[in-house]
Parts: sequence; C-alpha cells; structure tokens
Amino acid sequence: MINGAHIIIHSRDAEADRGFLKDVLGFKSVDVGDGWLIFALPESEVAVHPAQASGGHELYLMSSDVEAEIARLKVRNIACDPIEDMGWGRLTRIALPGGGKLGLYQPRHARP
Repeated sequence: MINGAHIIIHSRDAEADRGFLKDVLGFKSVDVGDGWLIFALPESEVAVHPAQASGGHELYLMSSDVEAEIARLKVRNIACDPIEDMGWGRLTRIALPGGGKLGLYQPRHARP
C-alpha cells in the first residue's frame, strides 16, 4: 500500500532552503542525521499533465488566500512574483534563498 510521497527540491544552497521551509513556511521536520531535515507537508494531491517529453515534475504549494500568504511572506522580506490568473487558480512563485522558485497558488478547481 502506498502511504505517502517524497518530494526532492534540488538547490545550490540546500541549507538555506531547508531553513526557509522550517523557519519561514513553518513546516515541521525531523532530523534524520547530521542536520539533514525531512519535512512534513500539508495535505496534497497529484495531477498528470500532457507534455512533449515524460519525466518532468513540478512542486506547487497551495493556499486558500494567496494574497494573504504573499503579504505574510513580504513581512519577512521574501519576494514573490506578481499573481497570474491561470483560470484554474491564482499563481505566484516564491523566491527561495538557494536561487530557485517555488510555485504557490490558490486553486479554483475541485479538491479530492
């Protein structure tokens, strides 16, 4: 029986991005040794989208109020891209300390 999923974020500064997930987003974690943190995630879902090539994966966090979350992050000097209306939801991207971006959206679609 499948009982979960493990998601990997590749980063040029993994320690800074781990700190972001822990201290800014407030995700609970366990230290599995030598400061290597594994984070709990909120309820999640998965979708399969058509693509030219298989093998790509994306990670988006979801919020019931994307504007409030952007405001909360702004207080901590965390940059977010302008909100885009995608039809299926309102999307922004959060700048990670390691140089990457993490998608954040307020869904308009039904949730499982």
